[in-house]
Amino acid sequence: MNCKIWYLFIVCVAIAARQKLLAQQTKKPNIILIFADDLGYKDVGFTGSKVFETPNIDALAKQGMIFNNAYAGAGNCAPSRACLLSGRYTPRHGVYAVGSSTRGPKEEMKVVPVPNTNYLASSFLTVAEALQQQGYATGLFGKWHLSSNKVKGTSPTEQGFNVFFDSRKENPNIKRDKPKDPKGIYSLTDSAIAFMQRNQHKPFFAFLSHHAIHSNIEAKPETIERFKKKGLDNKAALYAACIFDLDESIGLLMAYLKRSGLDKNTLVIFTSDNGATQQSSQEPLRGNKGSYYEGGIREPFIAYWNGNIKPNTQNNTPIINIDLYPTFLAAAGNSSVKLDGENLLPLFTEKTITTKRSNLYWHFPGYLNEPVIRGRDSIFRTRPATVLRKGNWKIHLYYEEWLLNGGIKNIDKNNAVELYNLEEDEGERNNLALVNRKKRNELLNELLLWLKKEKVPQPVLIDKDHPLNDSDGGADEN
Repeated sequence: MNCKIWYLFIVCVAIAARQKLLAQQTKKPNIILIFADDLGYKDVGFTGSKVFETPNIDALAKQGMIFNNAYAGAGNCAPSRACLLSGRYTPRHGVYAVGSSTRGPKEEMKVVPVPNTNYLASSFLTVAEALQQQGYATGLFGKWHLSSNKVKGTSPTEQGFNVFFDSRKENPNIKRDKPKDPKGIYSLTDSAIAFMQRNQHKPFFAFLSHHAIHSNIEAKPETIERFKKKGLDNKAALYAACIFDLDESIGLLMAYLKRSGLDKNTLVIFTSDNGATQQSSQEPLRGNKGSYYEGGIREPFIAYWNGNIKPNTQNNTPIINIDLYPTFLAAAGNSSVKLDGENLLPLFTEKTITTKRSNLYWHFPGYLNEPVIRGRDSIFRTRPATVLRKGNWKIHLYYEEWLLNGGIKNIDKNNAVELYNLEEDEGERNNLALVNRKKRNELLNELLLWLKKEKVPQPVLIDKDHPLNDSDGGADEN
């Protein structure tokens, strides 16, 4: 080969290599969302648990960025998932509860809740549909919880998922799985990995939506024995074992990503849909699943993206799961979407340290039964309320006292408002509503303005024109 031909050969190889590098650099990242069910903020090692063992989740936390003030969009399963998939607060989609917003003894209810919607309407463009439009293969593995047999267009495959697999979909709440596959943990993980293998040459969105650790709790027999040997009773050992099995499956998934090379261009988010059930105290956080104290809505949250997110970092900015939709779309190359959430990529890459918005909101205009640990009362997990967090401050507005006892005119006496400084009191023990009236009034005015501006449906007093009923159906899980 003469020098000229050799030179041309070298140039062509160099150009091809550069083109390949540029293609790799501009390729849209794969996105994996690992979504636990009822896993509380204090149920994992990296948030301080001394009982539960989560070595794989803790390793992921060290490899990525931890968000210490991450929230669910709602206090229980269905509304939280509707928020995540739509990128919208609960008043937008109307999914406030599972089954019914009148959960508990009717004689104790003092206002008429806003009727509940049991499905995510097809009019919403889900994050899966939006990613499909960006060229992504999309797969859901596990819990959906937003369909109605009476309403067309509400199944996962009609809402943007090319692939849907759930071994428990026929009866997810009472089905018992094989001893080696508790809560379908491993079969869901295997199916997600198979989906990634099939789509490794194009960008994919894998939503691994676990049933664990939601009751009825299951675990591998040998894992249960592991925790019994540590001195835990049967109930506690089962809970700890289910978390351990979930953690093991996440380790299998991350090992596949590294082994396949997909790890080099995959954004992984790990979080949970709401707080833990009353079986797991979230102290020092107050409350549990279904309440709007911190124990009901603050979640463990890890963002991992090899080469983009600096390992072993933390961020204290308050974020919420409606932020995932615009974040995923921005990662896919579309930053123009306008939703209630905010793109978190600048936080992930440390281009900024906080979000542009000032407030987070939760609106639950109904009742949930079964009181939580250190809750507001001994009957309900929550009564109708709207909650706002601004910076380190958090305000709760309770509609029963507000509507029955004079509203803002009688605010110093009616116990309708609770105010907490989370920086000094993350356990929400010291209500400052009568101590710091200036801050209370500031946040209350912003909350009321939001309700008015967004035309948020609110509970009304019970009377002949608004009788209390249960027309929105029963509940199939808590």
